Amino acid sequence: MTYSKITIQVPVKTEDATSVEVVIAASSKKAPLTEIGLLEAKEYGEAVIQISEGCSYEYAVTAGYDLAGDNRIVRSSSLRKSAGSIHPNIYVGTLTIDVMDLSRKEKCGEIQLEVRSIKTDYRTDYRYMLEEITEKCTELLMQQHAPIHQYFTIDFNKDALTLYQRFSFIKSILDTDEFNDAVHRILLSPVTNWEETEVERNISNVKRINSKILHQMARAVNRIDLSEQHYLKNKLKSIPEKVKVNYKKETTDTPENRFVRYALSHFRQFCGDFLNHLKEDNRLKREAQLLEDKLGRLLSHAVFKTVSTISTLPLNSPVLQRKAGYREVLRTWLMFDLAAKLVWKGGDDVYEGGKKDVAVLYEYWLFFKLIDIIGEVFKLQGTDVKKLIELTKDGLGLKLKQGEYLPITGVFESKIRRLQIQFSYNRTFRGDKQYPHGGSWTTNLRPDYTLSIWPSDITQETAEQEELIVHIHFDAKYKVKDAKEIFETDINLNEEKELQSKGTFKRADLLKMHTYRDAIRRTGGAYILYPGDNSTEKRGFHEILPGLGAFCIKPSKTNSNGVNALKAFLEEIAIHLVNRASQRELMAFRVYDTHKNNNSSQVNEQLPEASGLNRGLMPDDTFVLVGYYKSQAHLNWIIKHNLYNTRMTLADDGMQLRPQTVGAKYLLLYTGREKVANKLFKLKMDGPRIFSKKELVSKGYPTKPRERLYLVFEIEQEIEKEFENVAWKIGELANYPKKHGLPFHTSLTEVMQVVIRP
Repeated sequence: MTYSKITIQVPVKTEDATSVEVVIAASSKKAPLTEIGLLEAKEYGEAVIQISEGCSYEYAVTAGYDLAGDNRIVRSSSLRKSAGSIHPNIYVGTLTIDVMDLSRKEKCGEIQLEVRSIKTDYRTDYRYMLEEITEKCTELLMQQHAPIHQYFTIDFNKDALTLYQRFSFIKSILDTDEFNDAVHRILLSPVTNWEETEVERNISNVKRINSKILHQMARAVNRIDLSEQHYLKNKLKSIPEKVKVNYKKETTDTPENRFVRYALSHFRQFCGDFLNHLKEDNRLKREAQLLEDKLGRLLSHAVFKTVSTISTLPLNSPVLQRKAGYREVLRTWLMFDLAAKLVWKGGDDVYEGGKKDVAVLYEYWLFFKLIDIIGEVFKLQGTDVKKLIELTKDGLGLKLKQGEYLPITGVFESKIRRLQIQFSYNRTFRGDKQYPHGGSWTTNLRPDYTLSIWPSDITQETAEQEELIVHIHFDAKYKVKDAKEIFETDINLNEEKELQSKGTFKRADLLKMHTYRDAIRRTGGAYILYPGDNSTEKRGFHEILPGLGAFCIKPSKTNSNGVNALKAFLEEIAIHLVNRASQRELMAFRVYDTHKNNNSSQVNEQLPEASGLNRGLMPDDTFVLVGYYKSQAHLNWIIKHNLYNTRMTLADDGMQLRPQTVGAKYLLLYTGREKVANKLFKLKMDGPRIFSKKELVSKGYPTKPRERLYLVFEIEQEIEKEFENVAWKIGELANYPKKHGLPFHTSLTEVMQVVIRP
């Protein structure tokens, strides 16, 4: 039930009182304050009084007492004694708050509040994700090269965190719907055998006479005389009153049922051992007791009353391996010992101090989910168990921990291209390295997951420096409700700014993706992963990269969990990356080609604007053909016909046909030994043509051509106004020839360094 305030009577150990009254009230209507039943609280291992994360609550305590705890969560009032407020913030789980005796300044009792997640399905999500993480880890341990040959016994004297982590793994495989359904299926329809036993029956009830019965009729004791009228009187004087007959009855005492009983007993004994070594009444003890009771109820079922103790394990039984119910119990039993060996320090982030941090658990769960998806899309071999699990003094340690770097590598062998794949958890991109090194160009950034892809025949460092690597980042956001709210365009920016000042900025996650995309060098895309309903993908241009977006990945076994959308996206990424002619490849080369040298050119002179037909007017990439004319008659012919010719020859005095020459945009003419030229023409974009000497003569060429072929450029009739009445000191150009009469090329940048303006 939901209340506006709840009063709690807390037992205390003081000389003045046996209980203290604590009143908790919601600060607003949006702050839920509920009380659940004891059975529900016991089932989920939660406290009865429940509040919500992200909300605030007020409290008042009996005079002379106060509440104490984490000062970020429990804050005493500075105006009133024995009063204050509770702010769970992002904490989720059982919150234990001490009741303090102010006069003695000591703890005298405690209250427990359950802080629930804003996600309504967080209970189911928590169980499912922990179960799947356990399942994935045990699958890794079952690999042939896994270190499971090491034997470990559980030390119940270890710290409580390690014990709770191990028990959580065990609970995650025993307290599941799949396991419960499997056992109930066995109880409803157990495997049975027909057992033949020998019983005594009254001879009058024997329906079929065989040789064994005839033998007993002749020799058995406890006989009765036959009457004179009996049709057997002439052969037998008497017959036995009772005879022994074989009787077949259905029994559940089969090897498979013995195994199920053994497995359940083994699980129950494990819980009992935990309980025997736990002195403090905490969540671990309550959950272990609940699980032990549940297993005890299953073992007390009538099916197991006639099942005897197991003598051998029938692991090769077809029933255990194939029949529904039995195969799930066998699988759980195989996982059980492996799960008990696992030590996961990262689990501290999930349930330390009574927490049930489902958001952190979602981040861990997504790691395994992404490994599977990436491995399937890029056809990678199975994950190397040594990358994830290592031997420790406590057992088998799972390396996965929030904030610690963990890379998984492989090679994508496509028919077209061989690419190196690295999937990283918590990779830090440092901000202290200059271009062209990898990293961030502002500050240290650490996405949750990073998929890095580069050609496999070079190192990652080389790929970074040559712009041949692509990073795709993902962040886990369990508490995001709907991606549409983040990516909506119809928003009030003034209202958004006000929310930002209050610390409730809705689109902070989107801006974080922009930060990854823009600050981390060679990033192709950044995407949110959240357990919602809508996936959104925004593309920067025409291709899939660069991009931003959000994909919904739900903790669920159904096909509607969103995995297919992410898988399809990564498949499109794979197709895109093997395309050698993509726009992204071209952009990457342009960036590399532009920044490979630190020398940056400067042109502080008037130039035509690079727009429209002149959009490609980049001074370093725009070339000027400095051509020679022989005489005034030659110049007049050039101007009249809008043509400029130069010899095509391989001789030393001929012009070399380079891309800069044939792709020249401007023509600057000079004659004789001129060191200054002012005759600038714009060339047509079609490029030069080849004329024979006969064609030149037909156009009235002023002299007799001596070469067989000539390269001829067409000239535009107009020149941009920025180049009118301007001269250039061509004698200072680096390519100015020692022998006069030879044309040469130079860049517009170099030409504008020697400009002379009136």
